[in-house]
Amino acid sequence: MNARIYRPAPNAMQSGRGKSKSWLLVYEPAIPRSIDPLMGYTSSSDMAQQIKLSFESQEEAEAYAQRNGIPYSVQPAHDPTPKRVSYPDNFRSDRKTPWTH
Repeated sequence: MNARIYRPAPNAMQSGRGKSKSWLLVYEPAIPRSIDPLMGYTSSSDMAQQIKLSFESQEEAEAYAQRNGIPYSVQPAHDPTPKRVSYPDNFRSDRKTPWTH
């Protein structure tokens, strides 16, 4: 039962940074999902897939996994580079593409 430790990306629908500073420990699926023949639902009998543990830092998550003997892999955090945007740049005469309405 392997685990994956990562920091989730911020929500694409909002510009805020909420819930993007914590680290998650999630278990990798041990059993593939199957399709229920009667209803057509996709399901699995692996209950560990439902567990998501959140931690304040990567070190805390790794310490928890080591303390409990859970094999894990760490995905490095992807920090986006901030883009400098200025409103007057929309009207500059040396734009690469012409500005139109």
